[in-house]
Amino acid sequence: MLSTIFNRALDKLIEYMGVIGYLLILYCMVFGVTDVFLRYVLNSASQWIGATIQAAMVLIACVGGSYALKHGSFIKLDLFYDNFSARTKAICDVLTSSLTFAFLGVLIWEGTASAIMSIKFNEVTPTAVPVPIYPIKSAIPLAAFIVLLIVIKQFIEDIKTIIKKPQ
Repeated sequence: MLSTIFNRALDKLIEYMGVIGYLLILYCMVFGVTDVFLRYVLNSASQWIGATIQAAMVLIACVGGSYALKHGSFIKLDLFYDNFSARTKAICDVLTSSLTFAFLGVLIWEGTASAIMSIKFNEVTPTAVPVPIYPIKSAIPLAAFIVLLIVIKQFIEDIKTIIKKPQ
């Protein structure tokens, strides 16, 4: 019961993250074109658009990574993997998951340390219009933790697939 509630909540959170990613992509497109128009047509460069687009792209990577992982949208080398049985795929996924856990652990650990320092020093961009950086740096370990939850969920499913008796 509790795991079902957790799975539904995680799935809903990831779908919301997908919507956020979609909106951030629209933001980047609209303001990227606006910046080019201002710079080359009106000869009046923006002081803040470039910095906010860079921040938006970091956030797109954060929310898009979890969304893509949940929907199986990452590019894989399926030359051999695609022909494996479900059980063999699960075994391969469990064997390689240690690398994923290690990467996410370092990303969460170091990302949290970086975010804490950024918050402590109220870090902003070194531009004419100072844009806060600490919210972006705080989003990185948070997004990595959400990806970790997805990976743990998939890891458990892979273990179930491995120990399930073939029919």
